[in-house]
Amino acid sequence: MPQPEDLVSEIEALGGQLAAAKASISKRLIGQESVVDLTLASLLCGGHALLIGLPGLGKTRLVETLSTVMGLEGSRVQFTPDLMPADILGSEVLEKKKGGEREFRFIEGPIFCQLLMADEINRASPRTQSALLQAMQEKKVTIAGEERPLGAPFHVLATQNPIEQEGTYPLPEAQLDRFLVQIDVDYPDRDTERAIILATTGVEEAEAEAVFTAEELLAAQRLLRRMPVGDAVVEMILDLVRACRPDDPDAPEVVRENVAWGPGPRAAQALMLTVRAEALLNGRLVPSPEDVLRMARPVLSHRMALSFAARARGLELSQVIAEVAERVSGTEAAA
Repeated sequence: MPQPEDLVSEIEALGGQLAAAKASISKRLIGQESVVDLTLASLLCGGHALLIGLPGLGKTRLVETLSTVMGLEGSRVQFTPDLMPADILGSEVLEKKKGGEREFRFIEGPIFCQLLMADEINRASPRTQSALLQAMQEKKVTIAGEERPLGAPFHVLATQNPIEQEGTYPLPEAQLDRFLVQIDVDYPDRDTERAIILATTGVEEAEAEAVFTAEELLAAQRLLRRMPVGDAVVEMILDLVRACRPDDPDAPEVVRENVAWGPGPRAAQALMLTVRAEALLNGRLVPSPEDVLRMARPVLSHRMALSFAARARGLELSQVIAEVAERVSGTEAAA
């Protein structure tokens, strides 16, 4: 049985490797530290992430860089309205052999990789979006009645444009819940934008180097689940998730009056994993209540919805989550 000191040394070694990974990513992606941390946290937890932001903010560049740094076989699919499930999963084709015999051969689609970038996922039809559900949850697909396992590890990093809704298909709640976190990608500040244009418009650009291998990432995912979580953090996670459900008797007034439906148990599971990843990324051995506050918005914002009346008043979900987190923690939480 592993000893506590062995676990401490393993966590410290992984923390150093993660610091090197972030340094390598920063060569290609300037700024966006919180976005990088949340995406790395998603990979460490073995989950998927939904990146929401305007075009040109570096979402595609981030995914390409992560593929290199984390040593993963990457694939990219540009989602369009005419994209069919077979375009993602693959299909069987009838081939003629030399002897004249014919047989079916399966041609793998781009989903057979370790890091799939689903670019502008909401542009595809619900039929195609649903093709990802089994893959994201079970890490396998069923084609022509045969189950085919996907790569290990397997992660989906999907992007979505928040302002252009014409010709798009909103993701169903069941699929949104499969994403471990929702990551909002905002505009950079002036100094960061200045550094970006100077670094990316010259003759040469810096290149990221591989820091992890796929096997090391799988080992990191196993190690993360061995990290201890204190009772105070567990109770805070439960209090936070349950307080966001409008039908819970202990839900605050802001939730009962403004939230149409709240997060399920998968949100609590996601928080238990992501607070550990947050601690790891910040060089700590155990998660703290502050980690719960930092992860509340990315974990909960796509797992609950405001009522029509609340949206009409201009209320934002981030305000509700921040107020609930403040009540649960007894301290002021950032929106």
